[in-house]
Amino acid sequence: MTRLTLPATPRPFSLLIDGKLIPVSEREPIVRENPAHCKPVSLYPRATVADAHAAIDAARRAADSRVWRDMSGAERARLLLRVARLIDENRVELREIESLEVGKPISLVDREINGTIAHWEYAATLARHAYGDTYDSLGDNNMAFVFREPIGVVSLITPWNYPFLILSQKLPFVLAVGGCAVVKPSELSSGTALRLGELLLEAGLPAGVVNILAGSGAELGDVMSRSPKVDMVSFTGSTTIGRIIGRVAGETLKKVSLELGGKAAHIVCADADLQLAAEKVALGATRNAGQACVGGHRLVVHESIADNFVEAVQKEISKLVVGDPLDPATTMGPVVSKVQFDRVNGYIAAGEDAGCEKWALQDRGAGALPGYFVQPTIFTGVQPSMVIAQEEIFGPVLSVMRFKTFDDALAIANSTPYGLSAGLWTRDLDTAFAFGRQLKAGTVEVNTFLAGAPELPLSGLGDSGVGHERGRFAIEEFTELRTIQLQLNQPRR
Repeated sequence: MTRLTLPATPRPFSLLIDGKLIPVSEREPIVRENPAHCKPVSLYPRATVADAHAAIDAARRAADSRVWRDMSGAERARLLLRVARLIDENRVELREIESLEVGKPISLVDREINGTIAHWEYAATLARHAYGDTYDSLGDNNMAFVFREPIGVVSLITPWNYPFLILSQKLPFVLAVGGCAVVKPSELSSGTALRLGELLLEAGLPAGVVNILAGSGAELGDVMSRSPKVDMVSFTGSTTIGRIIGRVAGETLKKVSLELGGKAAHIVCADADLQLAAEKVALGATRNAGQACVGGHRLVVHESIADNFVEAVQKEISKLVVGDPLDPATTMGPVVSKVQFDRVNGYIAAGEDAGCEKWALQDRGAGALPGYFVQPTIFTGVQPSMVIAQEEIFGPVLSVMRFKTFDDALAIANSTPYGLSAGLWTRDLDTAFAFGRQLKAGTVEVNTFLAGAPELPLSGLGDSGVGHERGRFAIEEFTELRTIQLQLNQPRR
């Protein structure tokens, strides 16, 4: 793979409303800078409130006309597969957009493109398997049908950390069951979503079925959550904003699906494969510069192996090349923005102020760039009640806590308000199942981490949200049930 270069001029993108592309020349531009070089790389048209209403109206017309929902599941599946092929055909362009806007190492973005394609392909299978039910044992010539129908218009509000992948955990599943959507990606990383709009048109999606806007949540989120023409809101982002969306959507009794923050714990038992565990703990803390809600930022390790295991994790993290994400040799780039840079460094300062012992990877040249680089950091001597062990940092910071017994480990792991994911490392099947049943986490990974698949649902407990994404259960998330009951008469003789 060759080195990626900064564009001479920022790339312009277009909104998609009712099957028409609106170029940046027709709107005030949002300028997105590369977070490593602080140079403009993208221009998004800033959607207005009027644009948001127009997009919602277009989706409402498409839903009410049944132009998409009345297609057979086979027809919808074929279109979703065409989109998957177009993503694959344009993968080089898409990975470059993601690398430039988010600051991800160009050598690592392909795995996210692969995951994105996999979600579209899997959702295509569900288009042919969204079933209702029949009841023919109600007696006295009485029978009933339960129909599973698309919920209607869904507002999809997605974050900046995995912009293309997280959108693809939602949108193809909405489309598979015949729903329509209005999409608003983060204003920090809208490029892949806006480019997807062009691919959807190329694939032949009817006008209005999907509409894609660019703008801040403060500008557009309220309209997308409050409009009575929207039937559901699916949001991925912070718990704070999720609560606001839940309250606003509740005013019109909309369904909500909220995939929110996380503070995942790795529990490492003394009998684990310690080398594999060290590799995955290091990965969980530093993947995407630590900007992952399912990342593992708490290490809960048995006291008998703690010192040696922390050294092993440090050794794995030391293999990282933190630097220019445009260089194929780089394995960790910057955080996404100055706001995020200040946030993460504030938590690092809080760990130091609390008296924790700090280890950080030595800067090997990333500081020569003007961007927002944070060196991976490990704190030992952390108490479960400390701020760095309780709050979501969203950066490459790992907090280490020791345990003696099963109950100790369980109490530490369950001590935060979040419940999105957890990692467990043990060779003992009884221990694995005991932890798996009692950990307050929507996903528990045993002897692996960040291994997800489109077939597996992603759900959260507590402050990590409500509802679920991915997997066959996504059919339930984006549909509603209707019952038709029939009383049959005896035939004339």
